[in-house]
Amino acid sequence: MVDTNKKCSFKEHKNIDAISYCQDCKIYICNKCSNYHQGLFENHHLNNLDNNKDIFIEICEEKNHPNKLEFYCKNHNKLCCVACISKIETKGYGQHKDCDICIIEDIKEEKKNKLKENIQ
Repeated sequence: MVDTNKKCSFKEHKNIDAISYCQDCKIYICNKCSNYHQGLFENHHLNNLDNNKDIFIEICEEKNHPNKLEFYCKNHNKLCCVACISKIETKGYGQHKDCDICIIEDIKEEKKNKLKENIQ
């Protein structure tokens, strides 16, 4: 989860609330830096931060994987995108091609049920 009270990563704006998160640079960006960053790095993937709710970064963190996280690898206990589970192993794709993979929604229910069992 991303803390929606994050401040801009640029040291001169460290007291200004961030409005977005750059998935490629792994930094928080304020409104003053946003246009500048987008101009310099037009292919970067920015996630808007909504101050009304917590936001889960939905884009895969693997290099060259600008895909939405849709899968869960049970072997590595890790969220994955379509490139991660690709049967083609090239350019960082296919790291989890031979793993036990499920859809995030399925594992969410499984984890909830396991938690309920543990609480009882």
